[in-house]
Amino acid sequence: MVKKVRLIDVTIRDGHQCLWATRMTTAMMKNIASKLDEAGFEAIDLVGGAVFDVCVRFLREDPWERMRILNTWVTKTPLIIHTRGQSLFTFEFFADDIVELAAERFAANGMRYHTVYDALNDIRNLEIPIRAARNLGIYTVPGLVYSHSPVHTDEYYVRKAKELLAIGVDGVFIKDPSGLLTPERVATLVPALKKAIGGLPLQLHTHCLSGLAPYVALQAVEHGVDTVHTATSTLANGASHPPTELFTRNCRRRGHEVDIDLALLKGVAEHLTFIAESEDKPVGRPLEYDEFHFHHQVAGGMISNLHQQLETVGLEDRIDEILEEAGRVRADLGYPIVVSPFAQYIITQSVLNVMGRDQSRERYDTVPDEVRLYMRGGYGEIAGEIDQNLYDKITAGAEAITERPGALVAPALERLRKIRGPFESDDDLLLAAFYDETQYGALKDAGPIETDYPVMKTPLITLIKELTERSDIKSFHISQKAN
Repeated sequence: MVKKVRLIDVTIRDGHQCLWATRMTTAMMKNIASKLDEAGFEAIDLVGGAVFDVCVRFLREDPWERMRILNTWVTKTPLIIHTRGQSLFTFEFFADDIVELAAERFAANGMRYHTVYDALNDIRNLEIPIRAARNLGIYTVPGLVYSHSPVHTDEYYVRKAKELLAIGVDGVFIKDPSGLLTPERVATLVPALKKAIGGLPLQLHTHCLSGLAPYVALQAVEHGVDTVHTATSTLANGASHPPTELFTRNCRRRGHEVDIDLALLKGVAEHLTFIAESEDKPVGRPLEYDEFHFHHQVAGGMISNLHQQLETVGLEDRIDEILEEAGRVRADLGYPIVVSPFAQYIITQSVLNVMGRDQSRERYDTVPDEVRLYMRGGYGEIAGEIDQNLYDKITAGAEAITERPGALVAPALERLRKIRGPFESDDDLLLAAFYDETQYGALKDAGPIETDYPVMKTPLITLIKELTERSDIKSFHISQKAN
């Protein structure tokens, strides 16, 4: 059946998060923002995930200021704020008053579209951020995080989707952070979710880590997905997303309608290639299929970091052993989804188990506090069953947590104002909630965001093509001596 397929661009958020370690500056966006705005996307992903944190800690760019600047460059297409539910942009849970104020500041800084998820799919952790954003008129589409496990069945996701509908949402997206979806699974999962959410739009956000995503996305459209998240080709593939250009052409070849201006995206891709060459950054390349990926499910970027970390402690040759253990740890812990922060917790526990084995110690003899808190329910609902003996060993008799985690965090705004204030704005108040005085002070000392970046010189062959296509140029001559 022929259908109209919409796209969401993730180039300037998740694309560079996956391939450039989240190091795209605001200035790098300047010469591509207007083209993305005119290209026909449903929305453009801008800030969220690790981007907010990297802006503050490494780029020393105020993320609120980035939102305001991009709203002057992107005037037609809604910009997306992407959050981790009650955790917003970090690994910790924030008080309800912090989450509600954050929604107010999203709206005040021009963000009109909110994609939000909880790493454990505990819908209780989404109630406050969803309601707060929608009450302010922000179009809100929560994500259900996909995982491959015995407990993450189609029935599980249908139940979670219905819990979202009870809150009230504008759509739902499937979030596949490790690129685990297969053509066979979308054939059952997508129709089940479409039926569950009725007339609401269903989106797909998947990564190319298994090499299957470009085809999976096409098949998802055939089974009912309305909107697909894609990245401009320079920052697609690898750990990133299906390339917009190829996905658009493939959809059209199947007879579907995709209102994306590929001519504009050609200019975006060329400028991103110029930046990559100037900054010595990689461009996306397709990955080969690896069955081992479905066992450990760890994203490629994290594996790269793990290689470096293991090298510093002389364990670089144990990477496969640690990833093998990671699959076992995940099963032991009730199949937490391998996405931040649980990806980090699973790997940390796996390294400790492998190192303990070298010392003839039992698995889980050493356990990080974060894993203990997870086991007690401190981050939310655990999808799978946990062996009682292992539960007792890790929790050491500590009481189980059954309440909504955010409800256990005391209101924080007034205390912050007294301890860290006064603040010039509520944006600064929230920065103080997220960061200590050292990080906050360094950001403020950095001053306004620099927005100028060198402009790519137009290649001669491109200039010739542009001249020949201009209707006001009847004839032209290019000297053979032209440089």
